[in-house]
Amino acid sequence: MKAAAGLYHAGKCRYLLVSGDNRDAGYDEPTAMKEALVALGVPEPAIVRDYAGFDTLDSVLRAKEVFEQSRYLVVSQAFHNERAVAIARHHGIEAYGLNAPDFRGRQAIRMVIREKLARVKTLGELKLVGSQPKHLGPIVSIGSGEG
Repeated sequence: MKAAAGLYHAGKCRYLLVSGDNRDAGYDEPTAMKEALVALGVPEPAIVRDYAGFDTLDSVLRAKEVFEQSRYLVVSQAFHNERAVAIARHHGIEAYGLNAPDFRGRQAIRMVIREKLARVKTLGELKLVGSQPKHLGPIVSIGSGEG
């Protein structure tokens, strides 16, 4: 969140799209990210939440299809950015990654294992079964006051 807030404060972007899982009551990644960004001084109207980013593929494709972004910067850890940018480019999206600091300690070991499994899943989605987000929904124009 610090890296994304830094981009905003440096004037490199006007809006931040935060995408994550919100399919279960009591689990709301986009709102948690929004609250963290607000605590870092990003104004609420500059933050747009995507509640149906159930996985990286969904987040990447919904940014284009729902939020009409054909060019964007993914802010995450390097291991995640590699996969997100590969998915985006596979779908003709001009995407780049800004690498935030990596996890450390036990959390890092868990993320390495999780990422290896996620890469296998992504290869299958892109090369074997096709890849579409679980939910699309209505268009949300960033900057229109919605989000």
